[in-house]
Amino acid sequence: MLTFLKIPFEITSDKSKILQAERIIFPGQGHFAQAMENLQKKGLIEVIKDCCEQNIPFLGICLGLQILFERSEEALGVEGLGIFKGEVKRFKSGKIPQVGWNKLISTGTDKNLKNDYFYFVNSYYVEPEDKSIISTYCEYNIKFCSSIKKKNITAVQFHPEKSANSGLAFFRNWYSLNN
Repeated sequence: MLTFLKIPFEITSDKSKILQAERIIFPGQGHFAQAMENLQKKGLIEVIKDCCEQNIPFLGICLGLQILFERSEEALGVEGLGIFKGEVKRFKSGKIPQVGWNKLISTGTDKNLKNDYFYFVNSYYVEPEDKSIISTYCEYNIKFCSSIKKKNITAVQFHPEKSANSGLAFFRNWYSLNN
């Protein structure tokens, strides 16, 4: 999607390049414990925390949202980044994972996210302690947080790259707002 939008990017785990980046996108697919283990092995936990504290625009997608929190039911005993207080919980009912389109319900916290449809593939959702950071909710047998926004950090449970025109508009706006 970034190539399609002609947005320059580089995939890296080089600490100095990450710290010098104008923006950071942390995509996510996989397991909470494996992601945290990989970040630990590569020495990137403090780098990501520093970037978030230094007001570098940060976009977390799916697992990239979940690791921002303290813990997850997916990996009991494994600490997340702890940038936000709260936890990641597993859906208790319905077909798991949730796969398909779901409509966002905006709280108005993030002007880039409207009541629009986006594509989800998730078994887990975040439950922030600070409800003021929630920018959208969705319904999937329960009302759950589908995105957060605080200062330079935007993080979403859905997959903008799989969300057709809604996803294109989201990426384009996020990039231009942080340009």
